[in-house]
Amino acid sequence: MEARDLTPTDLSGAVWKKSSRSGNNGGNCVEVATNLPGVVAVRDSKDRTGPALVFTSSEWRAFLGGVKDGEFDS
Repeated sequence: MEARDLTPTDLSGAVWKKSSRSGNNGGNCVEVATNLPGVVAVRDSKDRTGPALVFTSSEWRAFLGGVKDGEFDS
């Protein structure tokens, strides 16, 4: 198992983007910031000052690959 740096990531420069498939009706949406070096941040669009999940770029690519391959379909 690889060691993880648990130092909080500075997200003050994050440029957040909501999916183009999200409606403007206040639904359940996430926002993603991909402009930070080496990490991808994800947050709840309804709680913009709340916590964010931070992934390495490789973790995010693996997640997106799993989504595309239907790994999370029920």
